[in-house]
Order: sequence, then structure tokens, then C-alpha cells
Amino acid sequence: MKRCRNGKIVATIGPSSNSTEVIEKLYLGGVDVFRLNFSHGDHAGHEKIYDTIRSVGHKHHSFPTILADLQGPKLRVGIFENNKIFLEEGDIFRFDLDKTPGDTKRVNLPHPEILEALKVGTTLLLDDGKLRFQVLSCSPEYAEVKVIIGGQLSNRKGVNVPHVMLPIPALTEKDRKDLDFALKLGVDWVALSFVQNVEDVEEARSIIKGRAKVLSKIEKPLAVQAIEPITQISDGIMVARGDLGVEMNPEEVPMAQRLIINTCHKMGKPVIVATQMLESMITSPSPTRAEVSDVANAVYSGADATMLSAESASGQYPLEAVSMMNKIIEVTEKDPSCIRRIEDDTQCPHQTSLDAKCEASKSAAMYSNASCIVMFSDSFEHVACCARFRPTCPILLGTSSEEVARQAGLLCGIYSFVMKKEFDQDKLGKIATTAAIDRKFAKVGDSIVMLNDFDNDSVNILKI
Repeated sequence: MKRCRNGKIVATIGPSSNSTEVIEKLYLGGVDVFRLNFSHGDHAGHEKIYDTIRSVGHKHHSFPTILADLQGPKLRVGIFENNKIFLEEGDIFRFDLDKTPGDTKRVNLPHPEILEALKVGTTLLLDDGKLRFQVLSCSPEYAEVKVIIGGQLSNRKGVNVPHVMLPIPALTEKDRKDLDFALKLGVDWVALSFVQNVEDVEEARSIIKGRAKVLSKIEKPLAVQAIEPITQISDGIMVARGDLGVEMNPEEVPMAQRLIINTCHKMGKPVIVATQMLESMITSPSPTRAEVSDVANAVYSGADATMLSAESASGQYPLEAVSMMNKIIEVTEKDPSCIRRIEDDTQCPHQTSLDAKCEASKSAAMYSNASCIVMFSDSFEHVACCARFRPTCPILLGTSSEEVARQAGLLCGIYSFVMKKEFDQDKLGKIATTAAIDRKFAKVGDSIVMLNDFDNDSVNILKI
């Protein structure tokens, strides 16, 4: 389905949006990628949502993308005798392996791998960073800490250990079961949570074996430091600003976001900016001006997609949130300074002949004032290369692979149709013209640029 924008919208499906009626309205309203959050719900519920999305796509002769987001390791303290305590700055507290309910002096930390990784001076964050502790002494059995920022601490609150490489498996047992289920369903992308290093991604890839594309979520400062190798081995990246903002100082997150986006541009990988984009719309029909600026700045930075989380999953105004994000992206992309800024950020040395030809298609489209580029390809990587150069006109992808059509739905500016593979240039020219007109990407008399990648030996550009 043609949109009046190139940037994509990812929407999380949950209790507010899991009906057939709402999912169809979300799709028609602008959602390109549907996110199944495996931190919530059960397999039966996810399967029903999956089937509904595929049914909506079939009804509208299109290929919406489905992203399975794995929960990842969740590190939490144990329980307290009175369910909660209050700690003040300067208090001395203890985390240990004793499963006895905690009190004002100690609590169970049922993660020996954390205790083993701690050093004197290490910072511990609890309850999404609301409480901060510094390690005074530690062993494999305990950690004695000083309260730096106090507050209420209650049962099973989350633990973050910034700047420490934790010896925990990339995929929990739950993740492995969810991953197996998601792959059997046929999801298009899998998002890995709390990626720390390249090895985490390699482990997931060894299980996925090409059955879905791999999206690494950047949620830890250590992952930001290793962003180039992580991006290189991933198919895409998500800037997960929620957990990243817990482990980093808030003022450092925008710089990290820009670094991650620029790295993805350089390597030709799609990038999603996520978390708290329009958060006030969970309970309000309109966003704050700061939220509008946040979405617009992600577009100015060249993000392939922006994501709605609770806004669409559990909020009161999921359709309004999608409509608002759609309008922000549309208006921002019309700003000439947005086009110039993205062009500056996507300049890169040609590494292959494919890079050169993809950039040439962008130039041909610009100088001929083409309505669109029609690309024929069965290679996700080649399509991603073309999207990397951010032509101002949309790219209409003709592919013989439904899998590629769905996977490419995350890429900026890519809109797909499925066809029988064809090698004859004259026939492809007619197919390109007909597809562009029928799908309202062009009108009779318009110029379009054709990029043929069906022939693996060469890529040919034709101006029509």
C-alpha cells in the first residue's frame, strides 16, 4: 500500500489493538510493521494476532511486516518480608543469595552471575534507575552496597548493571521457546533484547538459520561502545531508549541515538527509534509538543522507522497515535532541510558496484524528476542497499519472494508487490510501468527509473 511518506511506522499490538477491526484500521491508518511483544501475552494470543495481520494483508493485497520482540533476560531482586522497604541516601544494604524474604538490611539477588561480575565501585540500578547503589565490597555470595539515591524498593524490582559485561546467556529458556514458536509462525523479523556483544547476535543467528531477519536492540552502554561490529552482524538495529536511558545519563542518550543511526547508515542497515515517542497519547488524544519534536528529530536523523509501544498496545488512543505519527513523518519529510540533512548523512564511499548502481538510480530519479524507482530483486540485502541511499521518491519493489516483500517492509521508502520472476528487459519495463500506475506511484506521462536485480550477473538501470 502506497504511503505519502518514506519513513515507516512500527506499532506494538496489545489489549487495546488486538481485534481484527483495530488491526485493519491501524494498517490502513499507516502501520507498516506490527510488533508482537513476547514480554506479554501467550503463544495462543500471539498466533491469533499473527493470523489476523496476515489476513488483513491478504485482504488488501499487501505484505505487512511482523516483528517478534523477545523478552530477553530479566534480572530482579527477591521479595521482602513486608513487601517493600524504604532506603535513604547513605544507608548500607546487602544483596545476597539467601532466599529468605528481605528486610531493611538485605534482600535476595537470585543471580549469582551478577555477583560474580561485580567489583568495588560498581554501580547498581534498581526499579528502572529510580534507586542507585555503589558496591563497597563483594564476593560470589554477596554484595555490600551504599545507597546513593534512595527511595522505595518493593518485591521483584528490576536490576541494571551499567558498564559491566554480565556473563548471562543471550537467550533465556523462555526466549528459546518463544523464538521457536515465532519462527514456526513465520514472522519476518526477530528482535533480540539486551544485546551486549557480537557473540549474543551470533548465537541467535545460529538458531534462526536465515528464517527471519535479526534486529539487535541497543539497550546497554556496552552495546553502544560495540555498535559497529554489532551492526555489521545484524540485519537491523533498534535504539531502545527506555532501558538505554536507565543505564546512561539522560543527556547522553541523544548522542548515542545519533551515533547508532549514523552507524546504520554507513553500513546500510535499517534502524528503528523506539520508546516514549508519543507516550502522553497513552492517556491523551493529542501529544505534547516535545513528543512531536522527538518523532520529527528521528526523521531528520534518517531513522528508517519510529515505533509506538504502550501507545498502541495498551493506550486509550491507538488509532490517534498512529495517525499523529503518520502526519509528523509526512510533514517532516517535506522539509527541504530534512532532505539535505539525510543526503549529507548517507554519503559514503562506494564499496561495491551495487553501491554505485544504487546511488546512480537515486541520481537518475532526482535529475529526471521521477515519480518512483521500480526495483526488481529477490535479495533483501540488495534492496537494503538501494534504500540506504535514501532517494526522495519511493522505491516500488517487484519480487518473486513473499518473504523478501514482507522483510523489506521495515526499510525506508520500500513498498513491495509480488510477481513471477522475469528476465526480459522489455517485459520488465512494461511490468514496472503498469505496477507504478496501478499502485498510484506514478501517472501516465511520468518518468520512473527501473533497477533490475533479477539477473545475478548484472544490475541494469533503465530510465522509462
